[in-house]
Formats: sequence, C-alpha cells, structure tokens
Amino acid sequence: MRNFIYNNSQWLSAGILLTFLSSFGQTYFISIFSGEIRNTFNLSHGDWGSIYGFGTFASAIVMIWAGGLTDIMRVRKLGPIVLFALATSCLLMAFNPLVILLPLVIFCLRLTGQGMSTHISAVAMSRWFVSNRGKALSVANLGFSIGEALIPILLVSALAYFAWQEIWIIAALITLFAIPILIWLLRQERSPQSIDAEDQSFGMNNRHWTRKQTLIHPLFWFMMPAFIGQSAFNTAFFFLQVHFSEIKGWDHFNLVAMFPVYTGVAITTMILSGVLLDKFGTAKLIPFFQLPMIVAFLLFAYGDTLLMALIGFIFLGITSGANTTLPNAFWAEFFGTKYLGTIKAAAAAAMVLGSAIGPAITGLLLDFDISLNIQYVGISIFFAFSSALMWIGVSRSKVHLFK
Repeated sequence: MRNFIYNNSQWLSAGILLTFLSSFGQTYFISIFSGEIRNTFNLSHGDWGSIYGFGTFASAIVMIWAGGLTDIMRVRKLGPIVLFALATSCLLMAFNPLVILLPLVIFCLRLTGQGMSTHISAVAMSRWFVSNRGKALSVANLGFSIGEALIPILLVSALAYFAWQEIWIIAALITLFAIPILIWLLRQERSPQSIDAEDQSFGMNNRHWTRKQTLIHPLFWFMMPAFIGQSAFNTAFFFLQVHFSEIKGWDHFNLVAMFPVYTGVAITTMILSGVLLDKFGTAKLIPFFQLPMIVAFLLFAYGDTLLMALIGFIFLGITSGANTTLPNAFWAEFFGTKYLGTIKAAAAAAMVLGSAIGPAITGLLLDFDISLNIQYVGISIFFAFSSALMWIGVSRSKVHLFK
C-alpha cells in the first residue's frame, strides 16, 4: 500500500483534493448554517427542506448531462472549471439577499460540490487504476473523511467569531487557491496503459455497457433503492443535526465533537473495503454494506445518551466508509469502464436526487409533527429492505462476470 501511494501520489492527491473541496457543496457543511439561513430568510423546517430539496433535485437532473463530460474532457481541464464554478457558488451564498434566489444557490453548490467534484474524482480513479481500483478509490476518498472530521468542528467554533456569510467567502477563497494546485498535480495525466497491463476493464458478459443498456438492465434497478436511500437518509441525518441535538437535549457542539470518531471509523472502513475489494470484488461485499445503517438509526431513535449516539456514529461510519468505495467500483466492475462517465453520471444523479428527497421528506414530516425518532425507525426498516434487494440483484448478475 505504501509503495502504491508513493508511486501514484500526484494523481491520488488530485483525487483527495477534489473530494475534500466537494465539502463546500455537501450537506454536512451546508446544514451547519441551517439555523442562520432559516433565521435570515424566515423559513420553517419544511420551507428550508423544500428549498434544499428543490435545488438538489435540479442539480440531479443536470448531472445526467454534466457527468458525461468526463467521457469527453480530461480531468486536468474539467477539474479547474468545476472548482471555479464551485467558488462562484460559495460567493453566491455569501452575498445572496433574496429568498427567491436560494434554490438557485443550492442548485449551484450541489451540482459543483457534491455532484461534479465527487464525480470527477471517482471516474478518474476508476479509469486510471484498474488492478488497484479499490485502493485508489479508498485513498482518493480520504478527502471526504478529512472534510467531515475537521470542517464541522471548525465551523461551529468559527460561527462564534464570524458572520455565516463571511465563512462562505473563506470557502470560496480556499477553492480558488486550490485550482492552480490541481493543475500542477495533473500536469501529467495518468493513463492505465502506462502502469497496468490492462487498457479498459470489461463488465458483465465480457463487454462494455452503454448507459442505455445499463438503464434497462434489472441490476441497475435492484441497486437504486440502496444508493438513493443511502444518500437520502445520511443526508437527512446531517441536515437535521441541529434539530436532532435539540430534541435530545444535547449541546450541538457535543454532537459535532463526535464527528471525528465517525470519520475515523469511516476512514478505517474505507481503506479496509478498498483492500478487500481488490481481493474479493464488489459482488461479495456490496450486498451487506448497509446493514450497519439499520443499527445506527435504531440507536439514534431510541438512544437518549451521548454514549448511545456515539455508538450510532460508529455504525454509521462503517457504512459511510464502505459507501465511498464499493458503489464507485461496482459500476466499473459490472458495466465496464469505456462508458463509465455517462453510466456513473446517471447513478450520481440518482444519488443527488436522494439527497434532495431526504431533507425534503424529513422536514415536511416534522412540520406534520412526526418526530425524528419515529422517522428513524422507518429508515432502519428501509435499509433492511434495500439490503435484501441488493443481495437478490447481485446474486442474479454476478454469474455473468468473467474475471
């Protein structure tokens, strides 16, 4: 592992940089400002959740097209464009005075941050590294974990000294500063042929699948509830972190202080899943990666102490870590890499759609006096259902893999 990282450090660092900067469009970042945004624009939980959901949904639609750009543009050209757009989006959030423009701001942040920055990194790692795809994805996705571990604590502390709009300006400046770093890291873009013996990796039936063929294959739809649900309800949990701490009677800072534990578990699972992925393949691993979510949300529903919440974060981190590696490798392993950009774009759009549905549904249910505790029990049941569907779909399709 050490030699792999050393020999490929510049490309892996580019992946880490992109995933870290995606933080500024991720729910765990935006949701920390939920209270300030709702107060500034006089919004209820349902109003804010609906605005967030609408902007995210719109970004999911555009991702279907925008994600395909990775099939026609090199990362060293597309990456800086996306980061510049992300920086501009942060400035829009900082200076926007009108509630009517808030859905547009959310759309821009979600498309450039959660959507394209993440997508570019995942597609690049899956294409550049064939025999070591799992390791590459797990290392590149460390950017997510670093962001989740450091940013929430820093933000909650910074809000005591800075206006929330000023923090968004800082985020824009960080992103702009990162653009020349990304260009320097990708001054020589990697190709699989230069190191690995393989050129393109084939999928089921030893062929490359187009997006159209993928969308009509049953396996795609067996996996969708799991991928959409993971995005929807993980997003909803962090989106409502302030409200969650309030109903439990905890100080928000004490809840945020658990994030590094969650991140540490996620990093460990992410690296472990990458190693196991290269050894066993996704077919043997992916049907089971959401089972810890069942335990996590039951603990969040019934636990009344910070210790129970901490244990819940551990189980949440197990799935979150595996989620950064297994789904990305799944598309390449089952459907090939030739059209991976457009296939992954459709999947990414579905997951972004999930992140729109989650906060919108939970926010509206709260407005109808359906408590988070009741909702979290329902979410646990959902993950049991989605895990069963994954097992059925993968079991039916893995016989068509030729390895």
